[in-house]
Amino acid sequence: MRIGLVVEHLDPSRGGLEHWASQFVDAMIARGHELHVFARSFADHHAILSLHRHLLRTGPSRTEYAAALQTQLAMLGLDVIHDTGAGWYCDVYQPHFGSRAAMTDRKLQMLPPPLRALKRLAVGVLPRYREFAAIEARQFVNDGRLFVALSQKAADDFVVYHGVDRQAIRVVPNGVDCDRYTPENRSRYRDPTRDELGLAPDTLLLLLIAHNFRLKGLGAAIRVLARLRQANRPVHLAVVGGGSPRRYRRLARSLQVDRSLTFLGPRSESVPFLAAADVLIHPTYFDTCSLVVLEALASGLPVVSTRATGVDELMTDGREGFLVARPEETDAMTACLTRLLEPSLRQSMGLAARQLALQHTFARNCDAVEAVYLEAAARRCNSRAA
Repeated sequence: MRIGLVVEHLDPSRGGLEHWASQFVDAMIARGHELHVFARSFADHHAILSLHRHLLRTGPSRTEYAAALQTQLAMLGLDVIHDTGAGWYCDVYQPHFGSRAAMTDRKLQMLPPPLRALKRLAVGVLPRYREFAAIEARQFVNDGRLFVALSQKAADDFVVYHGVDRQAIRVVPNGVDCDRYTPENRSRYRDPTRDELGLAPDTLLLLLIAHNFRLKGLGAAIRVLARLRQANRPVHLAVVGGGSPRRYRRLARSLQVDRSLTFLGPRSESVPFLAAADVLIHPTYFDTCSLVVLEALASGLPVVSTRATGVDELMTDGREGFLVARPEETDAMTACLTRLLEPSLRQSMGLAARQLALQHTFARNCDAVEAVYLEAAARRCNSRAA
């Protein structure tokens, strides 16, 4: 098939969507498809010789960019057009962040009530948010296109916030490369990485990986760390990601756990840290289907997260880890992590985590998206014939 993929940046270092898209492009090319990627920027990519790159640079207006995408896409006669959130001209619409309107509502829940009310007013009048709303009105249209949701929660948001016909939604969870993310990495990376962090052998290493520290609940993780340290538990928290640590360093100092917290900054490779960690802590306010959680599960790590991760629909609380309702439930998270101080529980949960990940491989994810492509192409042919 001749496939058009719209992703704002094809650069795996920028975040979950971009990481997925980079892997996906390689996989589709390997399957014999002709890939045309439309983006504002491209990182160096090892499939470069067989990848058709379409670099589109416009001004800051997202509306202008979406219109430019439509003009370029319409000229190529592609078999299927797959947009991941930047434009509106497509056969398959798959916003990895889900509904922006739903995400905005959930971000408001992170604010104190007085600020929440002011922010809600701003959302209704500021040009940025009005542009988002106008673009979403053209993305979520019942015109025969198919919608791919990464979780059932995301599918429900499509219906509730945008009136999408539920019959046009296909739920396709993210997949993980279980050959790259594997418990076997521990033999190579665990001891050197823990030595680099200066950890004693019996220290429980909690790992948090995120770029948006606020959205992914770093504040809650630090408060949980403080509760564990106050109980004299041997625990350390390592944070990988490109967010600004300033306010969180202040929080850690105020709670007297700054020596039990390490900010590692952005890293191109998470495998050594997943191999060194004992638990992934991911107290997120909002995720459609967290790739980080899937990578931890594939690495054989128990996960402590919230019911907002998307992957919670795949996990069973108490089997591959623990799930709490919201990041604010620090008492519950502390109790879960206290239980995970027991090595035998971590081992049994880690085995269950790996088994779950093996049911949601990246190859299986590609199979599902490929099936959506075939369905969308057939729909287009039937529409033309009619």
